[in-house]
Amino acid sequence: MADQFSGLEDAHRAFIEAQHLFFVGTAAADGRVNVSPKGMDSLRVLGPNRVVWLNLTGSGNETAAHLLQNDRMTLMFCSFDRQPMILRLYGHARAVHPRDGEWTDLAGLFGAPLGSRQCFVLDVDLVQTSCGFAVPLYAFEGERQTLVNWAEKKGEAGIRDYWAVKNTVSLDGFETGVG
Repeated sequence: MADQFSGLEDAHRAFIEAQHLFFVGTAAADGRVNVSPKGMDSLRVLGPNRVVWLNLTGSGNETAAHLLQNDRMTLMFCSFDRQPMILRLYGHARAVHPRDGEWTDLAGLFGAPLGSRQCFVLDVDLVQTSCGFAVPLYAFEGERQTLVNWAEKKGEAGIRDYWAVKNTVSLDGFETGVG
């Protein structure tokens, strides 16, 4: 029931663009596996084998810590309200921080909202689709504004202070590269 592709085709790109939610999975050699939901129009397809997603400030920073040890990443998209399908992107990723030369161009793809912490660039080496017949139907009601409101209340300096306390070390004690 699964099909594999060496890169994203136009139909895959259209499917990704129609989704309001995706999941990212990473793991270091030891410690916990991280699977995290993402939304807020934070992903762009740059080509058949490259995507970038903007990571906003959150309660942890597991993805960044894992990529410093093991650059494997999987992104998963699933349709909750259209033709059933699951699409996974497998590949190798790296973090781009505000201090890096690529930051302005990559973050600019998203308007660089307040609280932008990293961009993750994923070089895709395998695209896989599967049926998604067991994925339930859900209706999209809208984006939550909670994170945007939180960032505006904190301000840029408050966000940096938050990073220092909550985002520099993973659950397993691994450095995240934020600083």
